[in-house]
Amino acid sequence: MPGGFIGVDVFFTLSGFVITLLIMKEWQATGGLRLGVFYAKRLARLWPALLALCAVILAVGFVFPESGWGGQAEFILPAAGYVMNLAHFGVFGNSITGETLGPTWTLAVEEQFYLVWPLLLLVMLRFWRVRIVAWATAGLAAAFLLERFVLVMAGAPLGRLYNGPDTRADELLIGCALALLLTCIRPGSRAHVSLQAVSRRAALPAALILLAALFLLEEPHTPGLWFSAFWTLGPTVLSLLTAVLLGALVLQPAGFMARFLSHPWLAGPGRDLSYGMYLWHIPVYLLLMPLVPELPLRIALSAALTVLFAWASFRLVERPLRRWANERLEPAVVPSSPALRTEREPAAVFSR
Repeated sequence: MPGGFIGVDVFFTLSGFVITLLIMKEWQATGGLRLGVFYAKRLARLWPALLALCAVILAVGFVFPESGWGGQAEFILPAAGYVMNLAHFGVFGNSITGETLGPTWTLAVEEQFYLVWPLLLLVMLRFWRVRIVAWATAGLAAAFLLERFVLVMAGAPLGRLYNGPDTRADELLIGCALALLLTCIRPGSRAHVSLQAVSRRAALPAALILLAALFLLEEPHTPGLWFSAFWTLGPTVLSLLTAVLLGALVLQPAGFMARFLSHPWLAGPGRDLSYGMYLWHIPVYLLLMPLVPELPLRIALSAALTVLFAWASFRLVERPLRRWANERLEPAVVPSSPALRTEREPAAVFSR
């Protein structure tokens, strides 16, 4: 799939959407957000599995230096410190690929965004209504799109455009704006009905375009007209298509796509294993490269081992520590209405 990179755009949009819904749920129930608890829970959710991956790669590389995990020590700190994206384009000196830990650049962008967005959102909510905050968030996304255009026109290298926390901010903010929009509409209102009608018509075309792009779209790497156009508008367009799909899933929880994606065979691995699979898939593949020269066999083994390591990470590291953190950090959020006690109707859950 030449367009497999689209997963990054979907991930950032979904991250902004989900984190904003979590913040708004607590804000509506309590009138604020316990920032210390918020940040501690994010770390408890994401950091242990990442640290476990780093420890395993470091130990195996030390014992077997000739393996695919040898020589990775210099990448541990950028990965564990959530700055791999900055290291990719040389903020700390020479740019590095990160090799086995290279994919942690997306986690770095996400965590850097988490440091800023909750504070900014709380400030805006202090002075403005949610509807105005939603428009302001959309305006911020447009501002970062404009900044990326300036960088492209100034000849910024691809590594800077691809990995920058600012050059990905519009994708995260589009997800945030969608969450705020769904928070401020009232179920059954004219706006709610209109958005449902729009989502019914737009969801399928958006899904088909994204699916086609997976097989047909390839990122441009050579400067030129297509390079400039894609790296200016491409991330934003892909993020908007993702937002259309997310909105349709929320506004039509009984629709075909929502029911299909809610199937336990998809929802279970998505909830429990997807993070671990993302962490482990490149390290496993690179470990097997010198050991299994046959590509089809290597791919099959990589897939099987990735799922196995992700399962072990979930059972032995992520779930125990998440439960421990939730027991000690869970804010005392008291639902203000029966709607707040369900996760099946997000439009109702986060309505004003």
